Amino acid sequence: MENVSTVATFILTAFHEMEDLKYLYFFIFLSIYIVTLSFNFILIGVICAERSLHEPMYIFVCSLACNGLYGSTALFPPTLRFLLSSTYEISLIFCLIQIFALHTTGTVEFTILAVMGYDRYVAICHPLDYHNRMSPAKVHKLTVLSWAFPFVGLALYLILTIRLTFCGRHMPKVYCVNFELVKLSCHDTSINSIVGFLTMIVFMFPQIVMIMFSYAQILYVCLRSSKESRIKALQTCTPHVLAVINFSVGCFFEIIQSRLNMNHVSHKLRTFMSLYFVIFPPLLNPVVYGVSIQAIRVQIIRSFIGKMCKLQAMKNKIGTFCHKHWDSLAMLKKS
Repeated sequence: MENVSTVATFILTAFHEMEDLKYLYFFIFLSIYIVTLSFNFILIGVICAERSLHEPMYIFVCSLACNGLYGSTALFPPTLRFLLSSTYEISLIFCLIQIFALHTTGTVEFTILAVMGYDRYVAICHPLDYHNRMSPAKVHKLTVLSWAFPFVGLALYLILTIRLTFCGRHMPKVYCVNFELVKLSCHDTSINSIVGFLTMIVFMFPQIVMIMFSYAQILYVCLRSSKESRIKALQTCTPHVLAVINFSVGCFFEIIQSRLNMNHVSHKLRTFMSLYFVIFPPLLNPVVYGVSIQAIRVQIIRSFIGKMCKLQAMKNKIGTFCHKHWDSLAMLKKS
């Protein structure tokens, strides 16, 4: 056993399995990071710039995109650095920072999705009272709560980990995880396990109840409504349902590959499963909301056409293209 005082860094051993193709992985991760940043910044920029999108649903979508940027930045830059490095050591302080960032991004994501489920419930089940129930003040409080609740709760929980001393150094991951770090402790960690289980319940159970209640009520109302109302409700809820499913799949992958014995599963598959919840929700959410919600889609197209027209104006070619597409966009907004 190593001397406790010498354990100041940890080795992310999963990178050893990626050495043969590390430059290919670097290119893939860099491309995903750039695309994720671009998609989320576009979504945030469109929602912030267009006053007609300053509605509760779009504000929550913007908050979701901000969380995507936060989580992606906690994962990709360190991963890219390690892929170009000959050693895969990470300091205890940076490891704890990454644990906090990745754990909070997952909890914030789930909490925002729960709040968005409540927003859809109010919009469909209580449309006449929507603006009273989802007033600007309440939207502000729900947005702050979506971030403050995970940050404060996980900061308190992480204090238990900070107080540990560590004897092991090898972590079979490409990023730091609290569960794996605690296993490297020199002492009994039963309290950490119990508190960790209780924390998982506290940070998951209310959100699950909120989402299930919201969609149970929406389904009940839809079954009693006309076909036209059901189609409209389906169009309204589809982006949120897809986002919930996408994130739930990532959480399921992370739980089973970290808590169960999966030594019989290939390393590449385990790595993919552990990365899913950090990579795919921030990457796909802007696409889902940008394509599915017409108000956002129209504004994105409008911005694109505006830039094309400016380029044509610089080349003295403005005319047919801009008139044709502005007319098409006007028809799209009326539909």
